[in-house]
Amino acid sequence: MKIYLYKGGLSFVGKSGVGSAVRHQEQMMTRCSLPLTESWKEASAVHINTVLPDSAAAAYIAGKQGKKVVCYGHSTMEDFRNSFIGSSQAAPLFKEWICRLYSMGDVILTPTEYAKRLLSGYGISKPIHVITNGVDTSFFHPDRKAGERFRQRFSIPRERKVVMSAGHLIRRKGIFTFLETAARMPDVRFIWFGGGNWWAVPGEVKRAMAQKPDNVLFPGYVEPDVLREAYCGTDAFAFFSWEETEGIVVLEALASGIPVVVRDIPVYEDWLQKDVHVRKASGEKEFSRELEGMLFGENSAMIRKGRELSEEHSIERAGMRLKEIYRLEGLD
Repeated sequence: MKIYLYKGGLSFVGKSGVGSAVRHQEQMMTRCSLPLTESWKEASAVHINTVLPDSAAAAYIAGKQGKKVVCYGHSTMEDFRNSFIGSSQAAPLFKEWICRLYSMGDVILTPTEYAKRLLSGYGISKPIHVITNGVDTSFFHPDRKAGERFRQRFSIPRERKVVMSAGHLIRRKGIFTFLETAARMPDVRFIWFGGGNWWAVPGEVKRAMAQKPDNVLFPGYVEPDVLREAYCGTDAFAFFSWEETEGIVVLEALASGIPVVVRDIPVYEDWLQKDVHVRKASGEKEFSRELEGMLFGENSAMIRKGRELSEEHSIERAGMRLKEIYRLEGLD
C-alpha cells in the first residue's frame, strides 16, 4: 500500500488551515513510516483535501483505477457561511457540493467530533473517522529568545502587553470582535496575522480595518518562523472565530506555552475545557474581561495543561491514529 497526497489546488489554499493540514499529513506519514509516494501510478490510496473541482476529478479517476480514496472533511456549510463575498448565499449549494465530493471517498476523515456530527447530519453514509489535523510540538514550543526576536521585529517594548490572533480577514473569524475588543483595551497591542485573497474580503471588513484603533496591527501573512516567534513573544492568544472544524492556530498557541481564550462555540465543547486548557468568551465584553484576567493574572497551571493537550494532538500521535484508521477500514 502506498499513499498519494493529492496537492491540486494547494497553491490556492496554501496559506489557510487546509494548507497547513496537508503539510501536517505529509509530516505524519514521514514520521510514522506510512508509505507515502510522489507517483500517482504507484499509489493504492489517494488523499483528497480541498473541495475544488479538480479534487472531484482526482477522486473520480482514482476510484475508476481501483485506488482507495480518503477524503478529508475540513469544510462544512457552517464554516463556509460568513466568509468571503457571497458565501452565505451560496452556502446551501456548497453543502450539496461537499456531500457529493466527500461521498466519493471510501472513508472520510474530519478533525473533531463536532465536525463529524455535522457531516453525519448531512446524510453522508460513508464511514467518518475523527483525526486531529495535528500540531508540530517540536517546532511550536516555548522559546524566550524567539519571543525577544518578535518584539524587536515589531518594535514592541518588553513591558507592553500584546494579544495575538490569526486567520483570514473574514467575518466568521471574528474580525469585528477583535477590533471592538482592541478598542476596549487601548494600552494593549493587538496583532492579527493572516489575510487571504484581498479581492475576496468583504467591503465591510475592509472599511472596519481602515478605521482600526491605533493599538491594532495587521502584518498580513507571515512565514511559519515569524509566526512561531510571535506565539512566543505575545502575552495571550485570542481566537474570535464563530465557527471552526478544529482551529490549528489554537493548537499552535497552546503548544507555544501562552494562555489562550477562544469563543465559546460547540466545536470546543468536547476537548477544550474551560479554565483548564483555555478561557472561553462570547462577546467583546467577555473577551476583554478574560484577556485582562490572563494578562495580569496567574496562568501557569492553564499553560501547562494547554501544552499537555497540544502534545496529545501532536503530528506523531495523529500519524498513529491515521495508521489505525487505515487498518480499521482495510485500506492497508
